Amino acid sequence: MVLADVHLSDLIWTTIWIFFLILFIWVFIAIISDLFRDRSTGGWGKALWVIALIIFPLVGSLIYLIARGSGMAERSASQAREAQQQFDAYVRDTAGTSGSGPVDDLARLGQLRDSGTITNEEFEAMKARVVGGGSAAAPA
Repeated sequence: MVLADVHLSDLIWTTIWIFFLILFIWVFIAIISDLFRDRSTGGWGKALWVIALIIFPLVGSLIYLIARGSGMAERSASQAREAQQQFDAYVRDTAGTSGSGPVDDLARLGQLRDSGTITNEEFEAMKARVVGGGSAAAPA
């Protein structure tokens, strides 16, 4: 007994329709995210675009891509640059701007030794690692 009568052509057409559905959803999400990323369009303009995209999804998407498609890449690149600048600023703040060379490391080690946080033996072992004697074992 056959539970379903499905031909290969039916499976191929179903696969094609699913592909185009996913493609349409992806384009729709890209358009909505670009619309809200745009700082030059006001709230009413964004609301009208969203209404047009909801009422006429295919035609609205095509009109949006034709009318504003050239700026989509520019807005995406601008957002990526801003994110990179924020990340770079975070790394600079976290790492500190005083430098992290061997001289700075030795100065910090000297301060730790002078304050009594580390012993002279620990200072010498760490100094040997900083200066280039990387084979010195860390104190236990």
